[in-house]
Amino acid sequence: MEKDIYILGIESSCDETACAVVRNGREILSNIIASQADFHERFGGVVPEIASRMHVDAVYPTVRDALDKAGLSIDEIDAVAVTYGPGLVGALLVGLSCAKGIAYSSNKPLVGVNHMHGHIAANYLCHKDLEPPFLCLSVSGGHSEIVYVKDYSDMEILGSTRDDAAGEAIDKIARVIGLGYPGGPKMDKAGQSGDINAYKFSHTHMKDSLDFSFSGIKTSALNQLNELKMRGEVPVLSDFAASYQHHIASELVRNVVLAVKMTGIRKVCLAGGVSANSFLRKMVDETSQKEKFDVYYPDLKLCTDNGAMIASAGYFEYIRGVRHGIDLNAVPSLSL
Repeated sequence: MEKDIYILGIESSCDETACAVVRNGREILSNIIASQADFHERFGGVVPEIASRMHVDAVYPTVRDALDKAGLSIDEIDAVAVTYGPGLVGALLVGLSCAKGIAYSSNKPLVGVNHMHGHIAANYLCHKDLEPPFLCLSVSGGHSEIVYVKDYSDMEILGSTRDDAAGEAIDKIARVIGLGYPGGPKMDKAGQSGDINAYKFSHTHMKDSLDFSFSGIKTSALNQLNELKMRGEVPVLSDFAASYQHHIASELVRNVVLAVKMTGIRKVCLAGGVSANSFLRKMVDETSQKEKFDVYYPDLKLCTDNGAMIASAGYFEYIRGVRHGIDLNAVPSLSL
């Protein structure tokens, strides 16, 4: 019988200080998140310097709570996995410094993890039998990509955004219509009773490409809002939110269908913060039944940044022999 492998995962790329313990890359023993969202809400978005300072206060207590909940000591951990990019450089450095200190003092291997690999790995925690190869629609505030996951650590980007990411486009309009931060969840909630056909937005299709463009959609929404304002009118909030999200979801799903047809791979995962969006999930469900492909989602609590996804991705790096030195540095613009 093979020995169980326990990975301590640390995530601090933005405004969530998170730590988790995962067994064998698939089983969550603890998953602790210290969120800063309520604090940053007053500023309408994440303030990087404040986020870094709050990570400093939260990171070691979060690690302690994760170990306590898992019922393990640091001596029983096989490796320390930590996000080293992409993300806010100051925030990343806090998590990295903590992970380095723990790894060095306990003589444990240090494994750096790409944050986007972590989001994809969240699916392994929810679907125990899921294995590559598969396609993954990875969507967040900073990324919109269709990824060909060939193996646990071998991935190829088939399509990406040429300008704004889907999450960024949603967050921007959420602020403009007065929903504030965090825009994604608030926009989703606002559109639940809305008419998805009430407003129309421009389409930007890339010929012979799986790339996305959301700047035109965002500009189209801003122009409509300005025109309404000039006429002394206000949009029907629920209808506008529903129509806008439905439009963005249709752009994402259209390229997923193209990717399925192009590659012949009929297994599709969602990943990233926007994968929690109910309009996107509904459209993916409906389309997967029509186009005959299987679809997998992370649990809602694993769509946003968390330590469990980093521990899972770290496990697959660890078992293939990846080790990083104490000189591992933050890479804010790290690519997939």
